[in-house]
Amino acid sequence: MPIYKTITVSPTTSVYIWKVEEPEQDLAVGIELTPHCQNRMDGMKSEDHRRAFLSIRHLLAEAGYVDHDLFYDDFGKPHLKDGNHISITHSHNFTGIIVSETDEVGIDIEMQRGKILRIAHKFTPIEEYKTLANTEALIRKLTIVWGAKESLYKIYAQQGLSFLRHIDVMDFTFEDTRTLAEILYKGKKSQYEVEFLEFEGFTCVYALKMMGG
Repeated sequence: MPIYKTITVSPTTSVYIWKVEEPEQDLAVGIELTPHCQNRMDGMKSEDHRRAFLSIRHLLAEAGYVDHDLFYDDFGKPHLKDGNHISITHSHNFTGIIVSETDEVGIDIEMQRGKILRIAHKFTPIEEYKTLANTEALIRKLTIVWGAKESLYKIYAQQGLSFLRHIDVMDFTFEDTRTLAEILYKGKKSQYEVEFLEFEGFTCVYALKMMGG
């Protein structure tokens, strides 16, 4: 069963991406779920969701973990029992995790779709990107910005945080493959490094909280 991509972000931080192509029974082999996660999976009506759920357990195994090492807080944020940081994402037939021994991390995978043009004003000052050459470039750029904000939101995990008002992503070019972002919320500022990649019409963005930021 193929892992699609592994990225070594730093000596202490790695990203693992799975392309879900296997049938559910193949993905279930060798996976032992906690009662909580078995209940969650039993409640999933969509086979695609169950396959994605199981593929994430294979990604955990790539990182040296099993389902029992994972737990969720009241906000729904995943944690590892050994104190390392983790974030999880799922979009259509791709799933991904980022694991770090040293940094708070967030990850998001999004399909590049035209509908993002209609909602862009809700999460970013869209006039910033009006200079882009064509619609396709604008969709790609907005998807990166959305993914960056989603990744930061997963790290921050506080109710009331607004993508539009509280999270700012510095401008970037596609060639950069990285940028910086900050959250200013309730008088407190925190800063983040953001990296992104594109594949098969999808965008993966991951973020690391900067020390002291």
